[in-house]
Amino acid sequence: MADKPTHRPGHPGMLRLSILSAMELCWNLCEILFIEAATAGSLLVHLLDWIRMHSSDTDSAAEEVLQSENPLQHERFWDVITGYVLQARMDEARQMLAKEAAVSASTRSMCRVLDDLLRKMPKFNSQTLTEFELKWQHWREECERHLQCGTFSSSPQMESICKVLLGAEDTLLEKKDLMGTWYHFLVSQLLFTHPTVTLAEIHSYAQSCLDIFNAGDSSSEPLDNVLLAAFELDIHQVIKEFSIVTNNWWFVAHLTDLLDHCQLFQSHNMYFGSNMREHLLLEYASGLFSHHSLWQLGVDYLDHCPELGRVYLELHMERIPLSTEKKALKALRICEQRQMAEQVRSICKTMAMQAMRNRRLGSALSWSIRARDAGFATLISDRFLKDYCERGRFSDLDLIDNLGPAMLLSDRLTFLGKYREFHRMYNDQQFEEAACLLLSLMTARIAPCSFWLTLLLDALPLLEQQQVIFSAEQTYRLMSCLEDRTAAKLEQIQSEESRKSQDSSIENTKVEMLRLALARNLARAIVKEGTVQV
Repeated sequence: MADKPTHRPGHPGMLRLSILSAMELCWNLCEILFIEAATAGSLLVHLLDWIRMHSSDTDSAAEEVLQSENPLQHERFWDVITGYVLQARMDEARQMLAKEAAVSASTRSMCRVLDDLLRKMPKFNSQTLTEFELKWQHWREECERHLQCGTFSSSPQMESICKVLLGAEDTLLEKKDLMGTWYHFLVSQLLFTHPTVTLAEIHSYAQSCLDIFNAGDSSSEPLDNVLLAAFELDIHQVIKEFSIVTNNWWFVAHLTDLLDHCQLFQSHNMYFGSNMREHLLLEYASGLFSHHSLWQLGVDYLDHCPELGRVYLELHMERIPLSTEKKALKALRICEQRQMAEQVRSICKTMAMQAMRNRRLGSALSWSIRARDAGFATLISDRFLKDYCERGRFSDLDLIDNLGPAMLLSDRLTFLGKYREFHRMYNDQQFEEAACLLLSLMTARIAPCSFWLTLLLDALPLLEQQQVIFSAEQTYRLMSCLEDRTAAKLEQIQSEESRKSQDSSIENTKVEMLRLALARNLARAIVKEGTVQV
């Protein structure tokens, strides 16, 4: 996983390897030692694969030698052959050696003997451990006999390779530059001295090889402590040491989780309520939440933390910066799927406030409905009505037209939806239905006081129609609404210290127009209904 969350400062003496390479190196070793738990004989086979996977110097040198004009005269020709031998890549070593034999008649016989020794080196496969050890001992005796007889005395390079095959410590140390690391030295030494090493034995060889390779230098790299802990089969110490080495929780969290699933990790409970596996996953997930594009992965990790995962997720979801509506919708979907009602309301209210500040009333109303926030829905509905009074038309008609059951969230939202329905009826010339709806909106008193006059003025076109729309009873109720509104307005004016006379004059004119229209309609309605009321 190519992420880079950081939680705390890294170790000052950082690894010679990149952090990604160090994680891969340690992970592969832990797989061999803890999960595969390779047996005697096969353990070294796995370790050799591990070394080859993480060592490319020999291949680079081979490419350089082979691309030169005269490979046999290249200064690194014999280093390449020796490097192949140290990694038990005998076939490749023999191929390089064959180039020497093909050109040099003086060394041809020695090349054939060395080639034979490389070819005969036993490889552990399906035979029993006893059979392998017997073959290996016979092969080693043959190598020693050629060395003692001076078969390679005229070629220091081939004599040195023969000593390597015998596992001579001094010779191996002379070739330490070809290995580069103490753990490569460890595997190469075991290859030629103890190829049937077991898991229980390897830790003693590891510490010894580290000391010998560093020539008594006590200042080991932080990575060395991690690898030593792994060779000692102390997984808790591996977790501890790697946590010190790096500021990235990926390795320790995933390794602990893997070993726990394999039932190989004895995870003890921490003092704050979770075990070590969960603690490390919580820490790693927290780091993911701090990353702008990886926070969603943190959710998946917290879902697999049974003790504190839900608590951590609730806290992190409340703190996610909702920079875009797309991100907010992702966060909302996560909370809804996990029935986190409080976080759902928090996200919706935050987005509604942002939309309000940006004067996007439709979006604000949509978010408040999703949050089931009646108070905020009322506030936004008032803004819609105010905007209608100022502009003479509604914005976001699609949203208002499709409120459906959501309009029942608050009285004001109900009024907004029904008022829009009145306009649709009027435009469709359903005048009688529109009149009934308008009258019910006025008498229900769910509209803000500042909107009463607007509702009464909406009745004017219906009062002026050729046919009588409002009955006498309905007209009386309209008159009552007008008088109630006038009385309320009078109280408001008296409570104010000053009032613009021009606004008052315009409003008075509108009221008089309404009274006149209502009086005319009442007369027409009485005539139509054929009754005279005293």
